[in-house]
Amino acid sequence: MFFDRLFASKKSILGVDIGTSSIKIAQITHGKDPVLDTYGIVNIDYQLGAKDDDAAVRQMAGIFRSLLEKARVTAKKCVISFPNSSVFTSVIQLPNMEQDDLASSVEFEAKKYVPLALSEVDLSWTPIGESGGPNNSQKVLITAVPKQVTKNYLKVFELAGLQPKVGEIEALALIRGLIGNTPANCVIIDIGARSTGLNIIENGFLRLSRNLNIGGDTITDKIAQSLNISHFRAEQFKRDFGVSNATFIPDAIKPVLSIIKGEVKQLLAIYQSQNVQLDEVLLVGGGACMPGIVEYFEDINIKVELGNPLKSVGYAANLQPILARYSLSLPIAIGLALRED
Repeated sequence: MFFDRLFASKKSILGVDIGTSSIKIAQITHGKDPVLDTYGIVNIDYQLGAKDDDAAVRQMAGIFRSLLEKARVTAKKCVISFPNSSVFTSVIQLPNMEQDDLASSVEFEAKKYVPLALSEVDLSWTPIGESGGPNNSQKVLITAVPKQVTKNYLKVFELAGLQPKVGEIEALALIRGLIGNTPANCVIIDIGARSTGLNIIENGFLRLSRNLNIGGDTITDKIAQSLNISHFRAEQFKRDFGVSNATFIPDAIKPVLSIIKGEVKQLLAIYQSQNVQLDEVLLVGGGACMPGIVEYFEDINIKVELGNPLKSVGYAANLQPILARYSLSLPIAIGLALRED
């Protein structure tokens, strides 16, 4: 979306998901059926913000390059996503019009939604869904990234020896990685380390993307405080016991999860009032690995299950045991690498 041209050949493509606390990668070879060649995850202590910080850029590039080497990545061309916290997105509704007229209309409307001057951001947009809706209108997804953020990350990729061809928001990659071209009506909840993304999908198209400033690290901190233990031990407790009613930990976890659940219930009510029936909730992200989390969300009265990005790709059978541990953290990276022309 942030670049005009996408590679023409269907070869090995690398998806790079830059999160708030880690970078996830997935290399996929496009052929008759897409095949996951390799993947990797590395933790990072900070994000590259909207400041010119050459030292931070070079440090992150070194970490990233090491990940590429250890994962034995061979692809040079990649599709990337920026952290939600660095991206401004909104879905707007405009009358049907020619592409040339659409460009000027989007820029005019974007001024209402982007909290920065348009000269300071890389602005892109794409129509989502079919035209000819209410009053012969169309929905358009607008995306804006501060230019310095784009510049910082492009420098990281250059130093790592990669060629980023397309930038895309996380929600679109999630849709591609989890439901593909299925005309699904669902909610995708992506529980990351420091934030949680709530995405409403209608007929396979993104209708709303909302970001909450709580995530897996928030839960870990609550456990550490309530039990007076280290962050490391609290993280292990979270992964081992989760929100199961058979343990003493849920009282520390539930206040955080209840915020997420409350937001989801509110969104479900809004869309149901508009006669949009959402059929299921898909949970992904590192925070979705907690035991008992599916059962915790079941009282929202629609189907809840863990998302499975591996169903979209083939992979070597011997990778199954390891992929089963990390698949919930890879849907964005896989979705990015699945993007075609």
